[in-house]
Amino acid sequence: MSYLPHLASPPLRFSAYGLSLLGLIACLIGLSIAGGAWGWGVLIFGLLVALGTYDLCQHGHTVSRNYPILAHLRYNLESFGPEIRQYFIQSDTEEVPFSREQRRLIYQRAKGVSDKRPFGSLHHMNHTGYEWMSPSLTPTHIEPDDLRITVGAERTHPYSVSVFNISAMSFGALSANAISALNDGAREGGFYHDTGEGAISPYHRRGGDLVWEIGSGYFGCRDEAGGFDPERFREAARQDAVKMIEIKLSQGAKPGHGGILPGAKVTKEIASTRGVPEGRDVVSPAAHTAFTTPREMVDFIVRLRELAGDKPVGIKLALGHPWEWFAIVKAMLEAGEHPDFVVVDGGEGGTGAAPLEFINHLGMPLNEALLLVHNTLVGAGLRDRVRLAAAGKLTNAFDIARTMALGADWCNAARGFMFALGCIQARSCHTDRCPSGVATQDPLRGSRLDVPTKAQRVAGFHANTLAALAEMLGAAGLHHSSELGPEHVSHRLSRHEIRSFAELHDFLTPGELLAGGAEHHPVFRDFWDSARADTFAPPEALLRLRDSKLY
Repeated sequence: MSYLPHLASPPLRFSAYGLSLLGLIACLIGLSIAGGAWGWGVLIFGLLVALGTYDLCQHGHTVSRNYPILAHLRYNLESFGPEIRQYFIQSDTEEVPFSREQRRLIYQRAKGVSDKRPFGSLHHMNHTGYEWMSPSLTPTHIEPDDLRITVGAERTHPYSVSVFNISAMSFGALSANAISALNDGAREGGFYHDTGEGAISPYHRRGGDLVWEIGSGYFGCRDEAGGFDPERFREAARQDAVKMIEIKLSQGAKPGHGGILPGAKVTKEIASTRGVPEGRDVVSPAAHTAFTTPREMVDFIVRLRELAGDKPVGIKLALGHPWEWFAIVKAMLEAGEHPDFVVVDGGEGGTGAAPLEFINHLGMPLNEALLLVHNTLVGAGLRDRVRLAAAGKLTNAFDIARTMALGADWCNAARGFMFALGCIQARSCHTDRCPSGVATQDPLRGSRLDVPTKAQRVAGFHANTLAALAEMLGAAGLHHSSELGPEHVSHRLSRHEIRSFAELHDFLTPGELLAGGAEHHPVFRDFWDSARADTFAPPEALLRLRDSKLY
């Protein structure tokens, strides 16, 4: 058998380029003879030949050099691979990051259409990790509007919080129309709208209750050097719409991570809202500058409360090193002062775009973080004075109920309310090309989001979720969400072993830490005594181990 020379038999991977060349030649001949429609062929094949020639000559993509033209088919398929998976391959219960079942439920409740399901559960109830709530033989009736918690009862301006609210999302991360719809929905539904750390924009001032989040950039209350400005804070915090102040120490999407808003995105409107120069890069430091120690942080809380006219002030954090949290609690005990509430943000991520490693592997998941914060406050004798909220991938009534069973007084959601606005989980929040007009600053894309319609859906999602929660609590024989405890939720450890949350988790008794107890809990045993109110630094013994690596 004879073989043709290598050059006489080009590999098939060059076939698209070769056929485009032949097509261009044929169309050029046809155009010279007959003219007319052949011009379209020249244009199409000419563009393909130009693309193939570029592929062969460039040096950045080896695949394109080896597969001119054809490689772009791969790149295009790869670019909408997540959509193919989401719409055609993903099962109804597979959470990546939210399942089709979760999204469909939110859409239905937001639109006020039936959310009922036929033929039983799609979940495997005999599989490890399955959880359920225990019903009672003496059910009760609960009005959804009664599911509220008072925060800052000893303050001049206490606030009655709905047990389900909009978590922190800034103007800048979300479009103007999205913020407007969220605020209108919060006003209509009687729940609060957390501003996020991007300050109070004009779109937050539509009548909805606000929790003003103060981040390390002090947007809306910063001086020209980027530090905290008490007079600007006083002016904004005393607005009637601002019901509570929340100091953001860290967030679940990217704990311990600051950020930069490029100058090109700092429009006149955003600059005015955040109190920064227009067209210049805006840096959010990873840490606060108004305080550097736990004791200074408690002093800062007291100062903000006074400036705000004695409104409730709290903190929000994604938990990391336990000794840092213990140091904060010890500072509360030493000062005789405390935040009015603590929001625990789970490490499950959130609306903020972040490096993949931060999303997947940085920050304590919500369950563990909430348990640690709740137990610490109970053990330190502070739980009856400090309210506790939780946020982290909560979309339905059972999510809220199980989180309350672990210690939360109320829950917040960000992505759930984004779905209510029409988010389709395209996961392009950081590209400014959000197809649903929610997470974008493109004025054309954002303007397509109809504010009155989406506001009704935000309010509808909240109302119908609370109605489902009220029914669940009533079925368990309870009269209010505050009665919900760890004994009401069960967890399957294996096919033959089931534990209630009360049996599965260790819970401290009131004042146990003050009495020198909690020796049965390794985290408290190892770090409570060595935590100090005057520093966030690790215990000295741990520092010595770090220096030596002799763990």
